Amino acid sequence: MAQAAQNTVVQQHKVIVPNKYGEKLVGLLHETGSLEIVIICHGFRCTKEGRIQVNLAAALENEGISAFRFDFSGNGESEGTFEFAYYGREADDLHSVIEHFSAANRVIAGIVGHSKGGDAVLMYASKYHDIRTVVNLSGRYDLKSGIAERFGEDIMQKLGENGYIDVKDEKSGGSYRVTKESVMDRLNTDMHAACLQIDKDCRVLTVHGTGDEIIPVQDAYEFAKIIPNHKLRIVEGADHGYSNYQAELASIVLEFIKASLEQDKAASS
Repeated sequence: MAQAAQNTVVQQHKVIVPNKYGEKLVGLLHETGSLEIVIICHGFRCTKEGRIQVNLAAALENEGISAFRFDFSGNGESEGTFEFAYYGREADDLHSVIEHFSAANRVIAGIVGHSKGGDAVLMYASKYHDIRTVVNLSGRYDLKSGIAERFGEDIMQKLGENGYIDVKDEKSGGSYRVTKESVMDRLNTDMHAACLQIDKDCRVLTVHGTGDEIIPVQDAYEFAKIIPNHKLRIVEGADHGYSNYQAELASIVLEFIKASLEQDKAASS
């Protein structure tokens, strides 16, 4: 089990993990010395430096549990080209990270993903079947929705004309390219079918805010209907980024991770 927080000396250092395509994934390890480690995944156009990722890692380290937050390929400091969709590829990136720490004899205590990262961790659980604790923070159930809202009702027409569109990112001031292939990849990604492939002994927590302005809270209820071993926590008033609910979010995630660790300890004793 993780060390008591008061006895923990936390060190943070950069770790580079190659993915299956030979690209370097860059992450920050919050090392408490615990055997267990939690992997934290970011969302669309975000990085390991996002507020949710940083605060969750800090909350875990305060409990003596090591955490690793990293950038998917094409994002942040990691190598590769940014892509709009390709959820399966992000699940493969996560697999490379998990293999890295498993090879170092660490126990993966859980994988946590926010928004698009929530879909990535669920996709991972449906594909690899080697992690028993998964946390989906505000992931999207219906990947066919949200595209027209983000890019306009004429998105498919524009993609048909040029094969891509360039989109200005209002947050960063930069721009990114969305290709027809990436949009088709998202449209052809079936989260319902994926979630039905998650093992019954894999514990899944979904957290969603009622004030989410990007992904409707109804998506969380859809996940709850189909994932076999599922717990749902709705945060009243929280927006997509949990702007004023960071402490509550961290408390919910920590409670679930710690309870899962206790269950695994009891099962192995």
